[in-house]
Amino acid sequence: MPRTVPTLFPPATRQLASLGERLRMARLRRRYSAESVAKRAGVARATLYRVEEGDSGVSIATYASVLRVLGLQADLDLLARDDVLGRKLQDLKLPTRKVAPRRAAVSGRTSSTGASVPIPPPSSALSSPS
Repeated sequence: MPRTVPTLFPPATRQLASLGERLRMARLRRRYSAESVAKRAGVARATLYRVEEGDSGVSIATYASVLRVLGLQADLDLLARDDVLGRKLQDLKLPTRKVAPRRAAVSGRTSSTGASVPIPPPSSALSSPS
């Protein structure tokens, strides 16, 4: 079955190529051979070369394995860390807080079931003036 390579826009292609170049430079700075990095990452040497070229057909898991071997796994946490546009869109769609109307003064007590129990009027109000 032939390999299908995802079609990317040119900026994404350039970003992957730049990432691959940075991974290659990190490997060379550490003086690791391509064979040893590929073996430690659990991929073929040809796959490591594809990573270093920024091939879009290589899985993100392979990129993560190479980053781990190079000691750069913490850099994965920086991907899409601050979603400025998403936060702005979210803030625009947040509903405004609806405030309930103020309640009138409570004229009764509440029973244990939550039902209102009327308060009897004071005894002086029941007696008629003589």
